[in-house]
Amino acid sequence: MPYAQPDGYLAIPPTGKGRSVLVLHAWWGLNDTMKTFCTRLAESGFVAFAADLYHGKVTDTLAGAETLSNALDANQARADIADAARFLNERAGQGGLAVIGFSLGAYFALDLSVADPEHIRSVVIFYGTRSGDYSSSRAAYLGHFAETDAFEPQSDVDKMELDLRRADRPVSFHRSSGTGHWFFDHDRRHAFNQAAASLAWDRILAFLRHSSTL
Repeated sequence: MPYAQPDGYLAIPPTGKGRSVLVLHAWWGLNDTMKTFCTRLAESGFVAFAADLYHGKVTDTLAGAETLSNALDANQARADIADAARFLNERAGQGGLAVIGFSLGAYFALDLSVADPEHIRSVVIFYGTRSGDYSSSRAAYLGHFAETDAFEPQSDVDKMELDLRRADRPVSFHRSSGTGHWFFDHDRRHAFNQAAASLAWDRILAFLRHSSTL
């Protein structure tokens, strides 16, 4: 019996099939920016599903995002993400499952790569980190970080890169010059950087297509 679709947003490519990508939203919730991102992935040939960790709640203010993220139960979020991964694993094609996380979602994407190494083969992160042991991971990692980021110190990025390299994982981290947090998010007009966002998008597609052949 097929696994029921969890709360979230599913985008399917015109062919109806493709490599599966799990998208984990930032602290704003599953907003239109995340849905548009999934649609772009689908148009590029991927089956994309964004899990809704807030179950319908979204915000566009810092105060609202802080409230929602602080109220998030990490264990419940992990359970929701595991459900989403199982749902996508039924559709997984060549290359296993990829996961892309933004800020809050980046932490959980990294966490999933350790918790479910059998299925997670590719991890893309924006802005977020998670220090710790990655020895169980079997994934390759692509990271996008801002030059100036009040939310994510460079020292945390460096430490995580070291943790991943110690685990002998393929790692490619990029720090975009002249950018701040949210440089990829077109709805954050004060922070969005078109050139950096376009380059990051091209890197995502190349990474997902290459890692599916490993």
